[in-house]
Amino acid sequence: MEFRRLGRSGLTISEIAYGNWLTHGSQVEEDAAAACIRAALDAGITTFDTADVYAETRAEAVLGRALKGERREGLEVFTKVYFPTGPGHNDRGLGRKHIMESIDNSLRRLQTDYVDLYQAHRYDHSTPLEETMEAFADVVRSGKALYIGVSEWTAAQLRAAHGLARELRVPLISNQPQYSALWRVVESDVVPASEELGIGQIVWSPIAQGALTGKYKPGAPLPAGSRATDDKGGANMIADWLRDDVLERVQRLRPLADGAGLSLAQLAVAWVLQNSNVSAAIIGASRPEQVAENAAAAGVTLDAELLKRIDEILDPVVERDPGLTAGHAGNS
Repeated sequence: MEFRRLGRSGLTISEIAYGNWLTHGSQVEEDAAAACIRAALDAGITTFDTADVYAETRAEAVLGRALKGERREGLEVFTKVYFPTGPGHNDRGLGRKHIMESIDNSLRRLQTDYVDLYQAHRYDHSTPLEETMEAFADVVRSGKALYIGVSEWTAAQLRAAHGLARELRVPLISNQPQYSALWRVVESDVVPASEELGIGQIVWSPIAQGALTGKYKPGAPLPAGSRATDDKGGANMIADWLRDDVLERVQRLRPLADGAGLSLAQLAVAWVLQNSNVSAAIIGASRPEQVAENAAAAGVTLDAELLKRIDEILDPVVERDPGLTAGHAGNS
């Protein structure tokens, strides 16, 4: 495993992070989830990302139980707040009440006194940014989080939040966007702003919900047991990538991966790590062997010619529109 600084902070994290968004507490049983976390630890992964909303709060609890007994100082545990976690009108968003209650609930489920990074899961257009940042500052000053971050925020939102964070003297160090060789919407605006501000990217879905693994073939039936066939496993998210024009081009990457001694999934994870603003790529898994395979992308260098060939093959199907960054949208 290789390690990187998260943005310009002093926090070092594993460049492969383990996330339990679509699996723990919903898609797989707890024993299997625990086995995946053990595989992550065995692979040298020290960074674990979750959120209060995943599996209706169960994912945090699964992660907390699986990490119990591990040396806390040797781990970086991240979680998030924003999406609804209850029926009440204050059980959502980035208002002070929800943030202060949510951090305590997350710590209880995770069985820890603090999280290393507490992230705003989306931008809250209905709450003053000043209120949100002041609440996050109080979470940090209370010792319940060491750093703060955001997820899927636009460049303008990052700049505004970073300015307030500096005034409040709290470290805003990260953004968590979707990023892959197929989904590059952060490259034109978010990444340059983040580089300027000292914010690092912790990217999710580096294998495009599985589309970049090559297991989906153009014109062929969906593989049994795959994410695309599991309503609980994000079938609706991968659907956009299951077009024959996309899948045909992914298959054309296979000789490149073979030549580099990598699987297609490893090539996809290694690709996002070539971006110097990316501090970590989040991988998920329903089986331990998937963890071991994807973790092997750590430390891989892809040469300029290989990167050029990947771009040439995928270019017609790559999404680059910065307007698709989730933070542009209003609350839903």
